[in-house]
Amino acid sequence: MMYSSRRKPVLYFKEDRRFLPWKCSVVKLFGLCMVLVLAAPTADDPSWGPHKMALLIPFRERFEELLVFVPYMHAFLNKKKIRHKIFVINQMDHYRFNRASLINVGFLESGNDTDYIAMHDVDLLPLNDALDYGFPEQGPFHVASPDLHPLYHYKTYVGGILLLTKQHYHMCNGMSNRFWGWGREDDEFYRRLRTAGLQLYRPSGITTGYKTFRHIHDPAWRKRDQKRVAAQKQEQFKMDPEGGLTNLRYKVESRQDLTISGAPCTVLSIKLECDQSQTPWCLLS
Repeated sequence: MMYSSRRKPVLYFKEDRRFLPWKCSVVKLFGLCMVLVLAAPTADDPSWGPHKMALLIPFRERFEELLVFVPYMHAFLNKKKIRHKIFVINQMDHYRFNRASLINVGFLESGNDTDYIAMHDVDLLPLNDALDYGFPEQGPFHVASPDLHPLYHYKTYVGGILLLTKQHYHMCNGMSNRFWGWGREDDEFYRRLRTAGLQLYRPSGITTGYKTFRHIHDPAWRKRDQKRVAAQKQEQFKMDPEGGLTNLRYKVESRQDLTISGAPCTVLSIKLECDQSQTPWCLLS
């Protein structure tokens, strides 16, 4: 098997189950983003290559993080000459947060002018310019690998930042829509990658370890919805063999093109649908 030296393949395993020496305020980091965006090159240069990324941000009510993330990532990707469009998939219904369904929506709504996606958490900023965000032709590329992510270090982790061609994402039927609340949807997606016969790749040659990313989420200020209710406690560890893109139900309430400190993004305000006979845990009693 041939693969690029910048990406090391990940063999599949049986299931097994901070950080920068400096601190930067949101205001200071936001100011830095403004400078970087203004200094960024244009994407008209043919040296940028033919591929274009749809950067998908599943989102709900984390505006402070979004104000930092969008200009920072726009500048970071411009510096690396990565053609991209940033999509904020904003969940505005009354159900619990569903990261996987929002990524499915982003995939379907991202348009024909992009040929690969980045599933990207809004609270994770890459700090090492050597990180590869290019077209993942050989297979899904897990940028935020367990060797680099500041929080999650188990071998089957594929969350945080994952790049896939649109063809490969479609081969997986997207992500399961059964995961309401926080967590476990990426573990189920790992099993989908295996089932689809896709080889997972991860960065190699990155020497910054757990300082490769800045995690800007404050758990004391904004607690995650980790409650497990009813049958969800058992269902969270099961694979969803049929659900995904094929049974996703949603409505686009609005689509707005915005700029944040000169960085363009598209905000899709979404209302998801929930079949409460199948996943009653989409609501908390």
